[in-house]
Amino acid sequence: MTLILTRMRAAAAKRAAYRQTVRELSGMPLSVAQDLGLFREDAEKIAWKHVYGA
Repeated sequence: MTLILTRMRAAAAKRAAYRQTVRELSGMPLSVAQDLGLFREDAEKIAWKHVYGA
């Protein structure tokens, strides 16, 4: 039972980190995104790789 709760907490923490990263990348000013070589439209893809490493 403890293992299940641990995994659920870890999954929830990763999901929260993913959502926060998407929010930050999507909300950054266009000029900043361009300076970093990012497309804001790719925020979900970038966040997924950052959080889940896939």
